[in-house]
Amino acid sequence: MNWESVIGLEIHVQLATESKIFSGASTAYGAAPNAQACNVDLGLPGVLPVLNERAVEMAVRFGLAIGAQINLHSIFDRKNYFYADLPKGYQISQFETPIVGEGTITITPETGKPRTVGITRAHLEEDAGKSIHDLFPSQTAVDLNRTGTPLLEVVSEPDMRTAQEASAYFRQVHTLVRYIGICDGNLAEGSMRCDANVSVRPVGQEAFGERTEIKNINSFRFVEQAIEHEIARQIDVLESGGRIERETRLYDPDKDETRSMRSKELSNDYRYFPDPDLMPLTISEAFVERIRDELPELPEARCARYIEQLGLSESDAAAISSDIDRAVYFDAAVAAQASAKQCANWIMGELSAYLNKQDISLAECPVTPALLAQLIGRIEDGTLSSKTAKSLFDALWEAGPDANVDELIETLNLAQMSDDGALTLIIDDLIAANPKQFDELRSGKDKMLGFFVGQVMKATQGKANPQQVNEIIRAKL
Repeated sequence: MNWESVIGLEIHVQLATESKIFSGASTAYGAAPNAQACNVDLGLPGVLPVLNERAVEMAVRFGLAIGAQINLHSIFDRKNYFYADLPKGYQISQFETPIVGEGTITITPETGKPRTVGITRAHLEEDAGKSIHDLFPSQTAVDLNRTGTPLLEVVSEPDMRTAQEASAYFRQVHTLVRYIGICDGNLAEGSMRCDANVSVRPVGQEAFGERTEIKNINSFRFVEQAIEHEIARQIDVLESGGRIERETRLYDPDKDETRSMRSKELSNDYRYFPDPDLMPLTISEAFVERIRDELPELPEARCARYIEQLGLSESDAAAISSDIDRAVYFDAAVAAQASAKQCANWIMGELSAYLNKQDISLAECPVTPALLAQLIGRIEDGTLSSKTAKSLFDALWEAGPDANVDELIETLNLAQMSDDGALTLIIDDLIAANPKQFDELRSGKDKMLGFFVGQVMKATQGKANPQQVNEIIRAKL
């Protein structure tokens, strides 16, 4: 039987506020365990939550970025369940009346055409604490620092059909939240994680199959691997005559398998009801319009601008615009008069290689956009060859942001050799030393031109102007 998978994601975006959603406690990462959980976070008797307005602004910002309905009236509910990392015994969330309604996100998987994924809702809620199962033998440690951290939960429609589409969707949300400045997107620190709802059905069947939920996946690669494994597992169960149980599962990347955690709760199991300590949230049209006016240029618009105004190819434009730090660096270099195409090549090539090798972010890069623009300018005016330009980049990386491009070129003797007389003498010597190869070139073997150019570059330590060398050799013919 041919099977089709049906996938939806619930992505938890940790909002980049300085304090928690209902208290003044810090959200800074890396504090000592349980050092940042205040009385409100712990739900001690007599305390009352106070909503963080900045979290509301960030939720609206996301809704506007995906063209969603913004609900001017929304309600906070209590989601009741017991677990050690939830000291209040309930989580403050939004259920029937969220702040962000239906919207869409367009994805382009690596192996497919663009696809629109529907967003059912995006609601505000507080995070729970963190349970750590591998710190003590046979015991679970609980760190409540994360308790009360503001989250925006983005719930998709079951519109994805492959694990690759799900991974592309997760990446696209990651790109978007970083662009609009509501989340740092640090997956390793838990700033974004997702739950995947997966089911399979025979091709052509309209009704959905029974689904399972894979909890707390925090990597693009693991999203793809976990879903692929779960799809294969469900097909195997069904083709063996079994049935899929609705349950919550955990993905183990070391064993590349999903394991059952518990039966899947339904919404009525959580006994949702409006939180009596929080008034309904009411925002104005003026509030929404102010945030709309503050929205930055979004990835799709930026990509289109790079193609239409700067002449980048679709692949280069997509690669540069897919990361906000990369796009900002690129724009700064182009503003400093760098060629857009050359700039894209250097950023995606040499610069990215250095960043990966040093394992640092673009924000820490010692070669500023202005320095890269000057380097590219010296290539275009003939001062540097491609080889000496790389030598200069090495020197700039070591010297840092205060480096002087022209002084380094002079100090390191990197200027391209463009003296006709000197180059002609070198070429004459090479022709005299390689008469057979020159006769072959003269008889029409054009590949021998590359031989002579290579020999000249070797003799000048890469400093000869290749175009000038070509012209001199052709004149000798």
